[in-house]
Amino acid sequence: MIHNKYYELLEKQEQLLTRKNKKDDQFYNGIYDRYQYPVVTRHHVPLHWRFDLNKETNPHFMERLGVNSAFNPGAIYLNGKYYLVVRTEGLDRKSIFTIAESDNGIDHFRFIDTPLTWEDIDEKETNIYDMRLVKHEDGYIYGIYCSESKDPDAPASDTSSAVAQAALVRTKDLKTWDRLPNITTPSPQQRNVVLHPEFVDGKYAFYTRPQDGFISTGTGGGIAFGVCEDITSPVIDEETVLHERKYHTVFEAKNGQGPAPIKTNKGWIHIAHGVRNTADGLRYVLYTIATDLDDPTKVIATPGGHFMAPYDDERVGDVSNVIFCNGAVVNENEDVFIYYASSDTRCHVATTTIDKLVDYTFNTPEDPFRSLENAKQRQQLIEQNEALLNK
Repeated sequence: MIHNKYYELLEKQEQLLTRKNKKDDQFYNGIYDRYQYPVVTRHHVPLHWRFDLNKETNPHFMERLGVNSAFNPGAIYLNGKYYLVVRTEGLDRKSIFTIAESDNGIDHFRFIDTPLTWEDIDEKETNIYDMRLVKHEDGYIYGIYCSESKDPDAPASDTSSAVAQAALVRTKDLKTWDRLPNITTPSPQQRNVVLHPEFVDGKYAFYTRPQDGFISTGTGGGIAFGVCEDITSPVIDEETVLHERKYHTVFEAKNGQGPAPIKTNKGWIHIAHGVRNTADGLRYVLYTIATDLDDPTKVIATPGGHFMAPYDDERVGDVSNVIFCNGAVVNENEDVFIYYASSDTRCHVATTTIDKLVDYTFNTPEDPFRSLENAKQRQQLIEQNEALLNK
């Protein structure tokens, strides 16, 4: 017998799942639109994924497998629908991958099927998270995620040091997944590894983020690029840094590739994340760069400052003052859906177009990297606009 409380909660959840999402009319920058509500939260997770519905075995209708947060979604647009592979974190801190589906990409997301599983080839792997989804020209959909395990070299008293590696899976239908070997690079640790959607000189190409430690990048220089011959044995022999960290910028402490780059007629546009230190901890924002269509290692545009930062309620959560993006899609109308998480807690969407993204990335002034030069840059804009206003 199903507990009566289930139907009461189901009715409330249905109101959430069918709620219309509207553009946030309090926000405007001309670059993208933000929306009033998150697209996926822990409250979207189906009740039967969390509760034992049987009244006999759960007489008080207690949540048996609770969900703490739903964030950092990979994204893909497939057969006219929008899919998110959501990092869904249980109350036990373990993250799993779950799929949420929407017809329009901005609301009515519903979790489907069951959490993703595949062949368990690494018994040391403890936690998995932050999948990047890429539909490659070879016909497969690839997912690269962070595979975390305990640092074997840490002393017995240290139960928090970890090792991060880039794990690789692939599918053709988002239902059956094949686990491939971890991606091997010269770096001792890897995060934020992303597959380039096209072959480069007949090889599989990757964006990596070499780092010495689990949190600290150490000698890791920024967003790097490397290639491998065989995706079923993914070994990258050399990583070439294409966008470095830099002092007193939004990416001074760390930076990394977000989703796969977006192809435009002027270049590949990358949505990356940048991290800087503050008195209150690390602050994560998004920024963009563009690379050459024929040479993905050649940076051709670097708009100054951040593209997107935590805004209002987005600042608060499990890890506050953070937004992170590892999923973006483009539909047949060249509308761009940027899926981002705020403060390691919930998923949002921002929408723009290819034209706007190109305009922003190629026409936003670069950062001169010095305050007096920045003042002159703004002074020039003011004087130019005053001349127009005084005509």
